[in-house]
Amino acid sequence: MSAPISRFPIPESIHDLPDDLRDAMLAVQEKAGFVPNVFLMLAHRPAEFRAFFAYHDALMERESDTLTKAEKEMIVVATSARNRCLYCVVAHGALVRIYSKDPLLADQVAINHRTAPISERHRVMLDFALYCGLEVGELTDEWEARLKTAGFTHDDIWDIGAIAAFFGLSNRLVTLTGTPPNEEFYLMGRVPREK
Repeated sequence: MSAPISRFPIPESIHDLPDDLRDAMLAVQEKAGFVPNVFLMLAHRPAEFRAFFAYHDALMERESDTLTKAEKEMIVVATSARNRCLYCVVAHGALVRIYSKDPLLADQVAINHRTAPISERHRVMLDFALYCGLEVGELTDEWEARLKTAGFTHDDIWDIGAIAAFFGLSNRLVTLTGTPPNEEFYLMGRVPREK
């Protein structure tokens, strides 16, 4: 028996949803081969679904000065692991594996980025992400100098802090609702995808 997707009501069918939510789910299903549980969980409140994914896409899909997709996802994994969010660690860990083409990186970052075999740039990035996501998050002169020395621009610094903050929200919503990761995420980036 599989775990329920949410402790709150979810749609019986995606065809019962407003057109824009249904279209978003069908688009991700076409690309991934399944509908991520977080889409169904957030469909409980369509206005919040729209706001959540609009901000998600603004942060995660926009071109950054120097941050790669893999680096953005590393921020999500490190922050989500510290927030004990299984859904986000598993789902975004799959994206780290895919974007970095490294099947070990996501697990190493999730457990302890300070001992993971990553660059100093990545260590500074994740130190700052956790500082923003779990502590005060104030951009001091010292943090700014450290980040710029590591090669980050002012816009990158905003992105690192904003991603950590946004996924703090996501982690808490997933925990609140008890939403489990889709089983498909566990193997993504670990075994070749069937064509």
